[in-house]
Amino acid sequence: MSESVLIEASAVSKLYPRGREQVRALDGVNLRIGAGEFVAVVGPSGSGKSTLLNVIGAMDRPSEGRLMLVGHDLTQLDDRGLTRLRASTIGFVFQEFFLQPTLTALENVLLPTVFCPRKDARRRAAELLERVGLNGRATHLPHELSGGEMQRVAIARALVNDPRLVLADEPTGNLDSQNAQAVYALLDDLHRDGRTLIVVTHSEELAVRASRRIHLRDGRVQDDRRAA
Repeated sequence: MSESVLIEASAVSKLYPRGREQVRALDGVNLRIGAGEFVAVVGPSGSGKSTLLNVIGAMDRPSEGRLMLVGHDLTQLDDRGLTRLRASTIGFVFQEFFLQPTLTALENVLLPTVFCPRKDARRRAAELLERVGLNGRATHLPHELSGGEMQRVAIARALVNDPRLVLADEPTGNLDSQNAQAVYALLDDLHRDGRTLIVVTHSEELAVRASRRIHLRDGRVQDDRRAA
């Protein structure tokens, strides 16, 4: 696996039981994603987009095939190894934010450092809140923030461990157009910083910002093209 290739999926499938049958949420996916790419994963609901993101993010294991992430074969790592790799390498952004309701914005940003401690964690968390435009909201609880502000906290949280890879699942799905624009701008900034981004989205406005678009249907890659 070349150092410039961050992710390599070879015949990756994910099967789920449904009664006496098995459903193939992913069906023989082959992909190579290079360091620094901005990839939009698109397709109809039920096409396997979120499943692909979960498998790449080491949150779920492939049923078949091989998946390499930064030189590690995810199918060979135990649960502890997967947890360490997630904490040190991957930042996650979800549609539902998943902020802890009893923690402040700053404390929510700091959460990933529990699994990957760093001496400068508090300073870095504060700097990230400032970067996403929330330096005045650090002590606020989630219920005191707007949806757009909560998503910006979630993006800061995803970056606190300085991950090489950021995975986002419908990051603007619960936002109005103004707040969505702010998130688009942050994702553009991350791409310019050289991070690898993989974003699942139904938003054409977000997908066109990506340097590459992967279209899934029925768990298979139907189309894979780079921007002109």
